[in-house]
Amino acid sequence: MPSQRGPIERDWIAWAFVGVAILGVGVLTWACATGWGGIVHGHPAYAVTLVVTTLGCAGLALIGLRRKQTRRSRARTAGRLLLVVVALLWVGVVAWLRPYPAVEPALAAMQSDASVTVAESPTEIVLTPAATGDSTGVLFQPGALVDPRAYAAVLRPLAESGHTVVIAKQPFGIAFLATGALDAARSDHPEVIGWVVGGHSLGGTVAALEADAAASDASSPAVGLLLFASYPASDISSTLTVPATSISGTRDGLATPAKIDASRATLPPGTLFTVIDGASHAQFGDYGKQPGDGTPTIDQDEARRLISEASVAFVEARSE
Repeated sequence: MPSQRGPIERDWIAWAFVGVAILGVGVLTWACATGWGGIVHGHPAYAVTLVVTTLGCAGLALIGLRRKQTRRSRARTAGRLLLVVVALLWVGVVAWLRPYPAVEPALAAMQSDASVTVAESPTEIVLTPAATGDSTGVLFQPGALVDPRAYAAVLRPLAESGHTVVIAKQPFGIAFLATGALDAARSDHPEVIGWVVGGHSLGGTVAALEADAAASDASSPAVGLLLFASYPASDISSTLTVPATSISGTRDGLATPAKIDASRATLPPGTLFTVIDGASHAQFGDYGKQPGDGTPTIDQDEARRLISEASVAFVEARSE
């Protein structure tokens, strides 16, 4: 009679491959279910990463399911264990990079009408005045991991006032990976001869670097720095030669009032500080709550109105 053989045993590292693959699929499902709008309308880098991760999960599962219990050298076992660790770290980073998707009224502000034309590409959102605009434009860097559409409502009044507004789409939602956004905007919009460079949170930190570097350019230079709940990474008080304004909130749990107050020493003398009483960090865009933020005591619509008014006043002054 033929010998009876039990089921093939599989080693624990092989099953770890399968487990990581299942975890990866779960993260991919969660990211798409909760951040789909931000993924589709953000820079394509994260979407490509999701595709690569999907293929990687399939590969890990296939390797794990096909492995049989065999003797292996310590080096080979260590290599396979390292692969499991790297895969886990990769899945963790993919989860962390999931964007905060935009919510209303930002989505409605993305629609063109008689006053503003909205155009979107893989690397930027452009709000163009329907009437002939003036020569001052605004380049805006979003906060870390925030869907760039989230700033459409708060920045749209700038376009309605006659200024071309370019919102950068950052690779993986990280402003430091979009430091060429101002140069791209200047190339795409030769009609603009001066740029106010702005940003929210980490985006504002990068905007400060861009404004400082481009203030002395002979062609379409930076003419102002607009900070939303943000501050420079280093002292630019003696190097930045253009006006700056800082708009912040008293209920901000990230760019706290203490941090904003400390930034006075790092910004040029004469910088205008506007403090929105009761506003939180996430109220500078429309993307819902953000971990670590404070609890606002002001209505979102009122906070947006005050932030927009202060922004328009600053940019208008740069156009005179």
